[in-house]
Amino acid sequence: MATPVKGSAINGIFIFLVLSGILSALVMGTMENVTKASFDAARTAVELAIGLVGAMALWLGLMKVVSRAGLLLVIARRLKPLMKWLFPEVPGEHPAMSAMIMNMAANIMGLGNAATPFGIKAMEELNRLNPEKGTATHAMCLFLAINTSSVTLLPLGVIAVRAGANALDPAGILLPSILSTACSTLVAIAAAKILARRSGPAQMAPATSNPEQAGPNLETGAVPDDTPAQLPAVEGLRRYCLPVYFLIFLAALAMYLYRHLSAGAGLDDFFLKDLTTWLIPFLMGLFIVYGYSRKVPVYESVCEGAREGFEVALRIIPFLVAILVAIAVFRSSGALEVCIRAVEPLTALVGMPADTLPMALVRPLSGSGAFGVMSDIVSTDPNSKSAFIASIMQGSTETTFYVLAVYFGAVRITRVRYAVTAALLADLAGILAAVVWGNLFYAG
Repeated sequence: MATPVKGSAINGIFIFLVLSGILSALVMGTMENVTKASFDAARTAVELAIGLVGAMALWLGLMKVVSRAGLLLVIARRLKPLMKWLFPEVPGEHPAMSAMIMNMAANIMGLGNAATPFGIKAMEELNRLNPEKGTATHAMCLFLAINTSSVTLLPLGVIAVRAGANALDPAGILLPSILSTACSTLVAIAAAKILARRSGPAQMAPATSNPEQAGPNLETGAVPDDTPAQLPAVEGLRRYCLPVYFLIFLAALAMYLYRHLSAGAGLDDFFLKDLTTWLIPFLMGLFIVYGYSRKVPVYESVCEGAREGFEVALRIIPFLVAILVAIAVFRSSGALEVCIRAVEPLTALVGMPADTLPMALVRPLSGSGAFGVMSDIVSTDPNSKSAFIASIMQGSTETTFYVLAVYFGAVRITRVRYAVTAALLADLAGILAAVVWGNLFYAG
């Protein structure tokens, strides 16, 4: 007789969103909207997953290059003390550590397209240590909570929207956004750690139970597979590849800035609009040059990693369809508006402008919906307090359920344990921090 599977928090949320949406549609007469929204959301989920295929293939291909070249080993060594404190149950030599570091670094720099593939790779590596497939481990829950807290230093997209709306100080949200995301990240870590203690000790599979899955040893540098230690030493002209690459890139950047300033534009325009477009190609070139300098077969490694990325992106589709359809049913039925009206008296007590409340409630559910709400508030009055606070919310919070669906879906995790609770607490902290810091920094 099969053992019944215990429902998880995400299971309860899915049921609540769908049933409350259907019941609201019955009462409000919006069933036609719900029907259309459900089919549109299912199509959007597939389009999102297919759209991820390219990014996944590219960045996991490049990650395969730097992994074989030993760059991830170098990075992991530098940050080993911090990562071991955060994830004590993950062996310091395991490749999950390097993948998580790359994901967090990409998020901090605002490189979302690169952060997602690195994050999914980290989840795959963490799943190799998972003795109970389908159930999230403590490390997975903490990693997801940190991701949903949206740790970032450069909310460039939001600043660009404010600049486009002719706000007097488009970059004025930078410091309060950093402070708000710091608050949400600290709450995410604290909540995940506390909930982990309450849920029992961690159970992790032996890190080297499968030789093909073992990672690099940070003490000796030995790696069973794709080990940098077994690669030939850098010699000849290859040792100059990286310095030459940096010099050429810096020279090109200097020339671009010179032309940019000569045309009458300011440095603010470069940092608001062009920084990310320069960072992405720089990282791509850096990975390739580093791999070449270490005599890694770059093209073959990229193709191998890209094939893995393609397979992972397709596995995400069922999870994305389920969560996006549930959210669409809830929103299109009018249930979200009812929730907004119900909590509006409470938000006034903490200084949250009434027109930013939809932003706060939509943000964990829909990234595009929240961005649309924020853009509408900013375009209406770019210099208002509401626009200022909504911009901070967008820059310091994350689309929680999308992240949960993508990351857990990539490794077929259906029992997420306390990950949803920790993530939502981080969301709440980020929203409240955005209100507090927004009121303190708003210049009027």
